[in-house]
Amino acid sequence: MILHTPQNTQEVRDLVSDALAGGGKLEITGGATRLAFGAPDRQADRLSLAALSGILEYDPAELVLTARAGTALAELNEATAAQGQALAFEPWGAAGSTIGGVVAAGVSGPRRVSAGAVRDHLLGFEAVSGRGDSFRAGAKVVKNVTGYDLPKLVCGSWGRLAALTEVTLKVLPRPPECQTLLWRGLEDEAGFALLREAMRQPVDAAAASYLPGHAALVRLDGFGPSVAARKAHLTTALERYGLPDVLDAHEAAPLWASLRDGAALAPELPLWRLSLPPRQALAAIAPLLALGGRYVADWAGGLIWLVLEGHEDIVRAQAALAGGHATLARAPAALRARIPALHPQPPAIEALSRRVRRAFDPMGVFEINRFLDEPNAD
Repeated sequence: MILHTPQNTQEVRDLVSDALAGGGKLEITGGATRLAFGAPDRQADRLSLAALSGILEYDPAELVLTARAGTALAELNEATAAQGQALAFEPWGAAGSTIGGVVAAGVSGPRRVSAGAVRDHLLGFEAVSGRGDSFRAGAKVVKNVTGYDLPKLVCGSWGRLAALTEVTLKVLPRPPECQTLLWRGLEDEAGFALLREAMRQPVDAAAASYLPGHAALVRLDGFGPSVAARKAHLTTALERYGLPDVLDAHEAAPLWASLRDGAALAPELPLWRLSLPPRQALAAIAPLLALGGRYVADWAGGLIWLVLEGHEDIVRAQAALAGGHATLARAPAALRARIPALHPQPPAIEALSRRVRRAFDPMGVFEINRFLDEPNAD
């Protein structure tokens, strides 16, 4: 495996062109913090975009920020915080995580349930396709209605379409006050019901999650008087669940951080990420809990992080039965070598996905069989 570290977009183009000419494969990385996702032993040279870093433009008044794809997420968080702003979809990652990696992996935190996902905040990008061509899509404005919505397409594409070199994101004002309401001592069914009811109330809940055996959490963001009024309304509307405890932003931060990636669960066990309709979520995972599974619920019950040893077919079957899907987020290499990380798609959708990938990458330069679905791209 050869590590390539291009310093600019032209060098990225040259490396892709060289791979095309030589029949090589390239694995795109940023901070290399998500290499353990997907099948191991990928036969490809590594194309690291970490050197393509730095904020290119930031206009706080227009709520728009443009940065090179290798820019550390921590740098963007620091720059926006200094202006009283933030990336509202609450991206997360290990130390060294880059904004390009966040976009390519489609990473969003607990606030996704109210503020939207990363795809809702990516305004535009620059990238190099598998043809060795650089191109731009979207625009550096909040409103953009022309052309195809390629920004949404690259979010969660895991580097299979193009190598991102630059991204433009919408930022939003940082809430001046955040309070988290905790209802303790609830059984699972009551905990999920509380989340759904909280999201239906006219309180603009920013996030809603459930930690089994601990508490149901609802976060309210905004100006002090507004937060106080909404807290009073929510406490009254949900009074049958008891009186909630109230934590400020600092006190609640560890709880919300533990919900972002299933960190509250056993690190030695395989970790699944289940995306499910909130109303069906608890019924879908009940058979998995009977097999020894443990979980936490985010996005008002729409996202389940679950650890379970074995029973991979049952995990996927239960997710599909509920109208959702299950992603293998963390597992030993031997398991990742035989179980695809992404939920298998129906044949017609997979055929369409493959045609889209070939449009961007006709020779399969970026097809390293990370997801065990295309070992011989042509």
